[in-house]
Amino acid sequence: MSVATKQSAPEDALVEDGPLYSARRKIYPIAVHGTFRRIKWALLVVTLGIYYLLPFVRWDRGPGAPSQAVLVDFPNRRFYFFFIEIWPQEIYYLTGLLILAALILFLMNAVAGRLWCGYLCPQTVWTDLFQAIERMVEGDPRERREKLKHASKAQRAFEAASKHVLWLMVAWWTGGAWVLYFADAPTLVMELLKGQAPLVAYAWIGILTFTTYVLAGHMREQVCTYMCPWPRIQAALTDEYALNVTYKYDRGEPRCSFKKGEALRKQALPAGDCIDCGQCVAACPTGVDIRKGLQLDCIQCGLCIDACDTVMTKVGRPAGLIGYDTDMNVLARIEGKPEVRKVLRPRTLLYAGLIGVTGAIMLAALATRGTESVAVMHDRNPLFVQLSDGSIRNAYTVRLVNKERVPRRFAIAVEGVPDAVVEVVGEPSAPGTAPVIPVGPDQTFEARVLVSTHAKLPAEASLTVTFRITDVEGGRAATASDHFKGP
Repeated sequence: MSVATKQSAPEDALVEDGPLYSARRKIYPIAVHGTFRRIKWALLVVTLGIYYLLPFVRWDRGPGAPSQAVLVDFPNRRFYFFFIEIWPQEIYYLTGLLILAALILFLMNAVAGRLWCGYLCPQTVWTDLFQAIERMVEGDPRERREKLKHASKAQRAFEAASKHVLWLMVAWWTGGAWVLYFADAPTLVMELLKGQAPLVAYAWIGILTFTTYVLAGHMREQVCTYMCPWPRIQAALTDEYALNVTYKYDRGEPRCSFKKGEALRKQALPAGDCIDCGQCVAACPTGVDIRKGLQLDCIQCGLCIDACDTVMTKVGRPAGLIGYDTDMNVLARIEGKPEVRKVLRPRTLLYAGLIGVTGAIMLAALATRGTESVAVMHDRNPLFVQLSDGSIRNAYTVRLVNKERVPRRFAIAVEGVPDAVVEVVGEPSAPGTAPVIPVGPDQTFEARVLVSTHAKLPAEASLTVTFRITDVEGGRAATASDHFKGP
């Protein structure tokens, strides 16, 4: 049943039923021009520019430190992001970033649907680039159809080969740029050119070249429709006030040709603005007919808006037949009610609030984190030893972290155990003084620490013991807690 016959129950027109399985038809979207196409081009240039060039940005961290602004340094177990240096013990920052990214994605969806899918998703960005290369080499779909009739087989083969070579070059540089985030970029580039790079670098470049070439060049919309879980998840996170790319069937129906529509209007008969030209479908990178309502395949990229606005301008009708709108507003216009736009509503305020709180916590943690830390692990077997003089001794493995670029010395003491005597294996100290442990610049040091006491332990035979390390020169301190066991 067509949308035009559903004016009495317009809500049915918002859902498109289809077969559970259908064979794939190849989609070759036409080139369009307009506001949303320009936005997509701008975002493509910015995002790919950042991805490809960021490994070459330098950042001075002092002597002996890597000068690459963004670097995942696996050998030294560090992640560098400009002035931020993340250690393995600070993996919680990664957790915070993932939570923040998820909340931003939820907020984007609540405000305007699949903004991520249509404009920022890597699959969308690289597919756009591959399709641009395809149109540059082989022409628009109309030109390709003409070439099938008139161009020689040699010309078509040359163009096809050129297209795939360019695709492979983009895919190769995509994989190459990724590995540059894990080593000094200029050095690794020279090693790759000379054939002296580690085998793992060539392997990952090959894997990422293959996946980019296949996903962006051949699978395209299938990734969005069948492989990506987000279209199914986002449906549970949206509501009727979220903006989505919408065909305003209250204005577009009943469809008819331009000439017939003009004739009907002269007779004061109903005629929709949609002239059924199919340009919105031809421009869609996933082959969706937006006039059938919201569909799983639609990535909300807005290209159908540009295509439709171009046609409306040519036929002298107002633009905006397809645009960002809400289901509620479409129904409100049909019923003669005023439109309602609620960007600020409980859902969006909640997401924005959670983003603010998460971001504030992460900023506070970064601003107040120390340049030293300590971790303690109690020996499991034995839990304690009773010495010949009657004292009880517990053994611990203590790991000290020095995050500064200069060597430091830390005095170690314990709290919570009465009359405690602290010894560091291999680090002699004078009786009655706290042992001092040297730690090299930007390094960790693992020490064997023995804690003993002659004091009588309480009945529970377990005390909370706090290890405190103090920078001998600077006075900064860090603590960690464990337990002191007894009989």
